[in-house]
Order: sequence, then structure tokens, then C-alpha cells
Amino acid sequence: MAKRIALQLYSVRAEAEKDYEGTIRKVAAMGYPSVQTAGFPGTSPERAARLFKELGLTVNSAHESLPTGPQKQQVLDTMEALGKPALICTDIGPKNVETMDAIKTLCDRLNEGYQVASEHGLVFGIHNHWWEFGKLDGRLVHDAMVEILHPGVLFEIDTYWAQVGGADPVAVIKKLGKRAPFLHIKDGPLEKRQPQVAVGDGKMDFGPIFAAALPDAWQIVELDECATDMMQAVKRSYDYLARL
Repeated sequence: MAKRIALQLYSVRAEAEKDYEGTIRKVAAMGYPSVQTAGFPGTSPERAARLFKELGLTVNSAHESLPTGPQKQQVLDTMEALGKPALICTDIGPKNVETMDAIKTLCDRLNEGYQVASEHGLVFGIHNHWWEFGKLDGRLVHDAMVEILHPGVLFEIDTYWAQVGGADPVAVIKKLGKRAPFLHIKDGPLEKRQPQVAVGDGKMDFGPIFAAALPDAWQIVELDECATDMMQAVKRSYDYLARL
């Protein structure tokens, strides 16, 4: 099976805010076959979808808010415009996982989002940061969340932040099995709040991670901040994954 490599467009948000279309054209020219969206600065989901189609870029998933409350219809409309890719929620902050009561409240909200997504034919997943891999009452917060969340909720494992948080991303991926079809791939010094580098240029060991992953898992490059030129790092990241 061909590698499923993609770029989380949050990585190039600064460039996209200046010239969304030009930035996406550069991403496609790098060789990326797919993207994961994270907002549409200066454009709309409809116009972005037309651009992706023109360039032959698939949209495997989208980072969006929960499809509940006041933003429910807007989120659903965005997903419809993009062709109904997977909806990945990132709305999890450190305070959401400070206590078991907070975790239960969070998971109730996420489960509600999952139910709405399912009713509208959408795959629903969540994305981690490092704080979900802290310990509470002697166990990983992430493990507690997995138990409370509906079994249909999938996980986009940010392998870098899982390791920064103190977990073994290989063990996390193996434990989740089919519930982890999306991987965020980033590299760097493995330190909190420090800029990252191109995939392959940092301290991450990706061989065991990819060996543990599902054969058709998405390898989604995401660099939150970069110690070098972002566009060059994004290109180097694709080249590294493509030749692995």
C-alpha cells in the first residue's frame, strides 16, 4: 500500500494568511498528496475545496471545533464543503485533564460531539498534546480518557507530544490498535514549548513508530513552530517520509 503522507496546514498558517492559494500550490508542488485543514485564512472552505481538487490534493481530515453548541451548523457545513473527511477535535486544554471530574466532563462533551458527527456520516477523532500523557492517581490521563470515550471515537496520536509528555508512542499506538488511524509526525528537541525541526532532523525515532502503526495509517506532518524556515522544513519532512 502506498504511504499515506499529508501535511497539517496549521504548519504553514503564517504563509497561508498572506497568500492561501499560493501556499497550497507550493505544498502540492512539494509532492504532498493530501492535506489536513485547520482554518481557511483569507478564503472559505468552498473555495479551498475547489483549489484542493484542482491540485489533486485529497483532504483526509479537518481540525475543527466540536460540532455542538452555537458552532454546530458552521462545523457541519465546513465538513460538507470539504467532502466529509474525518473531523478531528483539538479542543483539549491542560485544565480539562487536571482532575477526574474534569476528565469526565471533557469526555462527555467529546462523546456528544461524536454522536452528532456520527449522525451526519462523519468519522470523529481527537488529537492529543503532552498534557494528556501526565499521570493522575497513578495512571495516564490518556488511558482514563480512552475508557470513558465512546469506542467509536478515534485518536490522532501526536507522536512527538506523546513522547514529550513522558509516554512511549509505540506503546500508545499498539494499545489503541484500529482506533489510531491518524498519526501526527513532528520532530525536534523533545522539549516542551521549544520549536521543532524538519522530520528526520530531530531526536524522534520513527522506525519503531511506523512499524507499530496500522499499515494504512496517515502520516501527517505537523510543525507547530520551527527553528528553521517553515516551508523548507515542510519540504524536507515530506522528502524524508517519502524515502523511508
